[in-house]
Amino acid sequence: MRTFYMWIQPVDTLELVVKGIFVGAIASAPMGPVGVLIVQRTLKKGRWYGFVTGVGAALSDLIYAVITGVGMAMVLDLIEKPSNLYWLKVIGGFMLFCFGIFCMMSDPTKEMRPSGANGRGTLFHNAGTGFLLTLSNPLIIFLFMAMMARLDFVVPEHYWSQALGYTSIFGGALLWWFALTAIVDKARAHFQVRTIRFFNRVLGLIVVIASLVAVFTTVL
Repeated sequence: MRTFYMWIQPVDTLELVVKGIFVGAIASAPMGPVGVLIVQRTLKKGRWYGFVTGVGAALSDLIYAVITGVGMAMVLDLIEKPSNLYWLKVIGGFMLFCFGIFCMMSDPTKEMRPSGANGRGTLFHNAGTGFLLTLSNPLIIFLFMAMMARLDFVVPEHYWSQALGYTSIFGGALLWWFALTAIVDKARAHFQVRTIRFFNRVLGLIVVIASLVAVFTTVL
């Protein structure tokens, strides 16, 4: 009976796509090791070398997003209980708050390494290193859990809509890397290391404020 109800329950596919783009962009935005690598490659090798590194990172994000979503769908009976869903959203908001504080306090420029102008490698090689570097950080699953819980992203039994939602996560990540590499490439003459630190602090502050608002509204 429950399965039949899930099949006839309406799902706003456009809303799911918008949520997916948002999740993909936010997951990619923090300037961790991958972000710093993409900025460096854009400056040293050219925009498209930086972008394809982002494509590899986005593929890795997609894998972790699907793993997270499938895992949450498997325990849907547990999290659909109002009291459990309430605490899941509160915990998700707290995790986003911690994520924002981490962004504000971290210094991603420490990840920067000198690189020569030669030895660009192929575009495929650059994408592969971006994929592997992102895949080596499974802690991003917790970020996906927090965002999916806050946005009610998981809709089991609506397979096509959910698949489109996951695809939009990949698309959101690509949009972020495309925009970032374009900005870095255009501003390369004025780009400074402290810009990365400033960006991370602004992003962290936005996430902290948004998480506090989300927890407050959930509690009320």
